[in-house]
Amino acid sequence: QVQLVESGGGLVQAGGSLRLSCTVSGRTFSSYRMGWFRQAPGKEREFVAHITLSGGGTFYADSVKGRFTISRDNAKNTVYLQMNSLKPEDTAVYYCAAGTGFTILTMKRPHEYDYWGQGTQVTVSS
Repeated sequence: QVQLVESGGGLVQAGGSLRLSCTVSGRTFSSYRMGWFRQAPGKEREFVAHITLSGGGTFYADSVKGRFTISRDNAKNTVYLQMNSLKPEDTAVYYCAAGTGFTILTMKRPHEYDYWGQGTQVTVSS
């Protein structure tokens, strides 16, 4: 089975930065497109970013465009989410997810992904 483990969350002041990592084991990492999602208390899980197999294509939610950067290192089986200029509204549990066969529409839908990590908490104080 495929296993995803996130790390790098924590408490940061508004305007600060964090880098999340998600390491994948169990299958060929380079076969999966990867996504980051987040879920705040009382809210639905929402799309944050997505990256293609080689890393040549990246996609972002409007709310994080220009502040967050998704990248991957296929040699290390790891996908990253660099988060800059953090805002209190970025506070959430962040999840990485893996899947195949996406379109521009389906990459934003949580149920289209096959595998999920356990999540890592990001808290941004004002």
